[in-house]
Amino acid sequence: MNLQQLVRKNVWNMKAYSSARDEFKGEASVFLDANENPLNDKYNRYPDPLQWALKEKISKVKDIQPEKIFLGNGSDEPIDLVIRIFCEPRIDNIVAIDPTYGMYQVCADVNDVEYRKVLLNSNFDLDAGTLLEKTNENTKLIFLCSPNNPTGNLLNRKEIEKVLNSFSGIVIVDEAYIDFASEKTWLNDLEKYPNLIVLQTFSKAWGLAAVRLGMAFASPEIIKLFNKVKYPYNVNILTQNFVKGELDKLELRKEWIQILLKGRDFLNEELIKLPFVEKIYPTDSNFILVRVTDANGLYKHLADKGVIVRNRNSVSLCAGCLRITVGTDEENKILIETLRNI
Repeated sequence: MNLQQLVRKNVWNMKAYSSARDEFKGEASVFLDANENPLNDKYNRYPDPLQWALKEKISKVKDIQPEKIFLGNGSDEPIDLVIRIFCEPRIDNIVAIDPTYGMYQVCADVNDVEYRKVLLNSNFDLDAGTLLEKTNENTKLIFLCSPNNPTGNLLNRKEIEKVLNSFSGIVIVDEAYIDFASEKTWLNDLEKYPNLIVLQTFSKAWGLAAVRLGMAFASPEIIKLFNKVKYPYNVNILTQNFVKGELDKLELRKEWIQILLKGRDFLNEELIKLPFVEKIYPTDSNFILVRVTDANGLYKHLADKGVIVRNRNSVSLCAGCLRITVGTDEENKILIETLRNI
């Protein structure tokens, strides 16, 4: 892979902004370089723009070098950045599976980059050949979400391997829900596939959706491009310090995952008993896609009772479907009781 040929020329040639904290690293007794207000000694200093202390801690949890980690404001930031780095507006294009996470297309549209959808098969799985047929010489990125949202399933690993081996551009595998899956992460394959970017998040298994911290893992060369284009202080000190503390709760996180998996089993067992449930799709995530006889009516009934699920009736291949997140034991029981009382 020739990275320079893939990156937009202006991005490759640009000089990154150099902040005060880029030019001086370390401790000092007097900081007079960044035009900070010295009178509030708790939060007046700019944070480390590359979040090295936090990355060191994440690297031990993920067993991956800090130089291969990018941290962003949720996963949406690296999704946007990868398009800005590699795609020339109105010239290049992106290919992605359909249905999938909607922000890939939103970011493509914002950046004025053509977005090409390739329908999954009837089992919500990927066919590498069909996907690759949609690419051309101007395709720079392929987005694959696995486990996929809103379908919940892992994409076939061999098909993803075919894409990685055949496509000369960048392949992004979004693993937001990988902690709930039975299959291993793609992180261990970064050395094998220099064109691979893996996205993960603290919003799901870690239970930190409000904190807004996403992770991108890739070769050091690609991570340097992310750091070149990002805003200087994209992750604030409150987030950095808070997540460092949360990383000490590995055992608690494992307990949460097991509780949610049991809750998923409970919902699978109880939902299928309901007369208006036509199908429950296999899931490797913390949510379930359910096809019902009247998705719009059922969604409204639940909302009127204060139980909110996601209506996916208008999404490709998901006609008649509701997406139900696994909640607490109490929330799961309330959902089932509300449905039984229809």
